[in-house]
Amino acid sequence: MGSTIGERLVAICGPAHVDEGGAVSDDDCHDEALGIDPVRPLAVVRPGSTAEVSAVVGAAVELGVPLTARGSGTGLSGGSLPVAGGVVVSFERMAAVLEIDTANQVAVVEPGVTLAQLDTALAPLGLVYPVFPGEQSASLGGNVSTNAGGMRAVKYGVTRHHVLGLEAVLGTGEVISTGGRFVKATSGYDLTQLVIGSEGTLALVTRAILRLHPRPPHQATVLAAFPTMDLVAGAVPPVVASGVGPLLVEYIDMISMAGITANAGIDLGIPEEIRSTALAYLVIVLEDHHPDRLEEDTEALAVQLADLGALDVYVLPDHAGHQLIEAREHAFWASKAAGADDIVDVVVPRASIPSYLADVGDLAAATGSLVVGCGHAGDGNVHLSVFQPDPHVRHALVHDILAAGVAHGGAVSGEHGVGTAKLASFTDLEDPVKLDLMRRIKAAFDPAGILNPGKVLATHDLEGARP
Repeated sequence: MGSTIGERLVAICGPAHVDEGGAVSDDDCHDEALGIDPVRPLAVVRPGSTAEVSAVVGAAVELGVPLTARGSGTGLSGGSLPVAGGVVVSFERMAAVLEIDTANQVAVVEPGVTLAQLDTALAPLGLVYPVFPGEQSASLGGNVSTNAGGMRAVKYGVTRHHVLGLEAVLGTGEVISTGGRFVKATSGYDLTQLVIGSEGTLALVTRAILRLHPRPPHQATVLAAFPTMDLVAGAVPPVVASGVGPLLVEYIDMISMAGITANAGIDLGIPEEIRSTALAYLVIVLEDHHPDRLEEDTEALAVQLADLGALDVYVLPDHAGHQLIEAREHAFWASKAAGADDIVDVVVPRASIPSYLADVGDLAAATGSLVVGCGHAGDGNVHLSVFQPDPHVRHALVHDILAAGVAHGGAVSGEHGVGTAKLASFTDLEDPVKLDLMRRIKAAFDPAGILNPGKVLATHDLEGARP
């Protein structure tokens, strides 16, 4: 079967765009998730068009070969982990910004386009695609598949708020187009939103229509040091409700702040007496089209944070502010460099962050683990680095951390997705009725079960849902 599928892929895409066996790059065998062993697929194919993607899916259905979509491989949940005996469909050749429609403020892109590539194209036009999940090399196809978020979600929302339409190939090889260059419609089921966040298990996205926004040219970064996490969380609702419209609202605990600034070589000039008493920091970025309005809002915010219990408030110089935000965006790499064994991205109601973190602290102490983190305080997305080398202890601890998040009214993933890393916990903690409905939806989109099996839904759970 291996040579047969290889021959079919070569016939569809050409020999230069198919790697088999030992020719498969190690980079195509994993994403950036920690603690998950790489898997070498049978082959990697790089289609160059929707027609080729459709033909690849058709061949895979005929031969019963599983397919795993891959963009830039920057995921953190094992969502693009290949299947042994399967084929990776890499979208590196489908990486064109097809159109920027300034009149309708939309961009039409192929799935391999990176966030950095799109931002470079939009900046001269004064436009922005505002979803920045922290890794600019990430692909738009991957962002759609995981419903990527990031620090700017408090103002702009997540990927699903900015994808107006899709072209995608179903698990049958059929091609569908959903949505369009408009922001609202009441014409049947919203298939666009169903595909977003499905982690490549329902369809392979080959084109996306993205909503754009005017790019405010002026920004200010405010850093507030707090003596307790309770005060940090208590400050977030009034800041968000104040009318300043923050671009991002981030909390960083003292250990994580020390780690990310040291990793990036940043000195923020915070006095020792503040560093020694601050247990957490709040980082808030404001933006505006008018510098005078930005200055007024920044001054008002600084006063408000002081009134809300901050030990001190700093309006950072532009270069320091940009350095801090960039360092925060790369917090995963700092944690990885420090030897973190796992990364967790639970989301809870933002008012529940202090009590949730208290529960996490108790769980860490009970297992002799170190759990530190930062997160998007504005939308309740908590990012935790888990340091626990014993895999059995760590597995149980991470499950309990996820369960605590669900118990606080949250979900096991705020933006990284379920993939394989959270599959067992998601299956255990999610409503069985919802899981059953998801299996039936999967069967309708992918009746042969070849699209990214073993992600989001356990493979053995799907057999009874087949039509």
